[in-house]
Formats: sequence, C-alpha cells, structure tokens
Amino acid sequence: MNPIKNLIRGNKLFRKYHFDEFKDELQELNTNGQKPEILFISCCDSRITIDFMVGTKPGDLFILRNIGNFVPPFSLNGDFHGTASAIEYAVSILNVSNIIVCGHSYCGACQSLYKDIPSTQNYINIRKWLELGKIAKDMTLKSKHLYKNEQELYKATEKNSIICQLENLLTYPAIKEKIELNQLFIHGWYYNLDDGSIEYYDKLKNEFKEISEYLDN
Repeated sequence: MNPIKNLIRGNKLFRKYHFDEFKDELQELNTNGQKPEILFISCCDSRITIDFMVGTKPGDLFILRNIGNFVPPFSLNGDFHGTASAIEYAVSILNVSNIIVCGHSYCGACQSLYKDIPSTQNYINIRKWLELGKIAKDMTLKSKHLYKNEQELYKATEKNSIICQLENLLTYPAIKEKIELNQLFIHGWYYNLDDGSIEYYDKLKNEFKEISEYLDN
C-alpha cells in the first residue's frame, strides 16, 4: 500500500469522524491565537505519539521534536538554531509556564553514542548533533559496572540524557529568569515504549519515579 495514499485516506477519515470534535476549540484558537501552557520537547522517533500518549487536544502543547530530544546550550553566535529558536518562541512569546523534556526507551540517538558513525557528508549533521549526548554518555560510563548488559547501559544513558537536557535549558537567560520568578517550571519525563508508562525525574532525590507519584506531591 502506498504510504502517501494512506495519509490521504487518513485525512479523509479524520475530517469525516474526528474534526468536528475539536471544531469549536480550533475556531477559538484561530481567532484568538494559540496559548499553550506547555512546551513539550520530544524525540522524532516514529513510535512516539504524543497526543495519544498524554491525551491532549489542539492548542494544549507547543511541540518541539528533534533527534534524541536534545537541547543545545544557549549560544550568542547568531547561527541557524531551530531547536533554540523554538524554545525562545515558546518561552518569550507564547509565555509557556512549563517545559517538559521527554526522553524514551529504545532511543536510537542514545544508542548511536556508542557506535561508529561514518565520516562522510551523508552523516555530517548527525555526527555534530550527537555531540550533545557526550556528557550523558560520560555520566553513564562512570557507573558502567552497575549495568548487567547493553540494554541497561542504554536505558541509563537515556535517563542521564534527560537530566543533561534540563541543565542545558538553564543556560537560556529567559528560562533562568522565569524559573527564579516562579513563572516557569521544567520537568524531565521518560516514556517506556514497552507499556506506555511514564516516569518523572525527581531532582531532589536524583532518581526517576512513576508519574503517578507526582500527583501525590
């Protein structure tokens, strides 16, 4: 089956059976503009279906997706920075009150940190982008003796990467300022592809916990 034709058929079904569910909300959003409260930073991985995963509707999330849900540190060099500009837009223009960095299991980007990437022009941007995972890899290797196998090593890297991305968010002046004023809160989430569950990062205890425990706090 042609994959593009599948998308076209899917759009027809969406318009026929689902669009009306959000018609009023979309009309209001189109008239008054979007006002999401959450910037959701996730991976490009095709297995991540954000709206299904957290039950959101149009207008709820400002979504930023990239390879590995990485957050480049703030930079003043004025180059093309798609991820950084999306973060700035969400924080300084949309005035979101929360940022979630959501990593996931079986992350190809984190696994690639341990593999040799060809030194050809076909991989030049991938090689550069993966440099953002180096700190997470180094953190994980310091405790390599704790992991029984390769999969445990990868999972630890995925979680350490989330912690690193939260630290990188703090390098953005607007984010740091708003956090200090209690106008913005940042969160680290880990999505398990095996069962659809989510864990959150407890900074005080430096560990990931089941998301249901967050509701009890």
